[in-house]
Amino acid sequence: MKTKAEIAKELFLSGYNCSQAVFGAFCEDYGIPFEQGMMLSGGFGGGFARRREVCGAISGATMVISLERGYSDAECAEAKKKLYEELRAFYEMYESETGSIVCRELLSLQEKCSSPTPEARTEEYYKKRPCAELVALSAGLTEKYINELRNRK
Repeated sequence: MKTKAEIAKELFLSGYNCSQAVFGAFCEDYGIPFEQGMMLSGGFGGGFARRREVCGAISGATMVISLERGYSDAECAEAKKKLYEELRAFYEMYESETGSIVCRELLSLQEKCSSPTPEARTEEYYKKRPCAELVALSAGLTEKYINELRNRK
């Protein structure tokens, strides 16, 4: 059986963006049809539509952790606080491994915002981008973190 990290990396290498790859690795676990999951997570790639802000692998993980520990009662401030605490702890884990949760910093880019046109996924693209490894890292950490959350219940 493949790990979530392996699934996410395969999804990324097959052309899905970083957010889609991480979220897609978990869709089945939450009863979300794959196509719907890809549509939902599609806009977060490239640091929010290639604006190079929050890493898409983090956005995908945020959606998964929110499904696991989120809330639906707008009046429940304690549930919101708890979710934010859980997410911040996850971000700290990721950041301790990578140095940042910001796309442009992870890619060592100077520009704040890239063209909305995605780059062609060529062999050269994969050589210069750490995204496949970041997606695998994020999915693996998410899987581990969710298991820890479930054990704490």
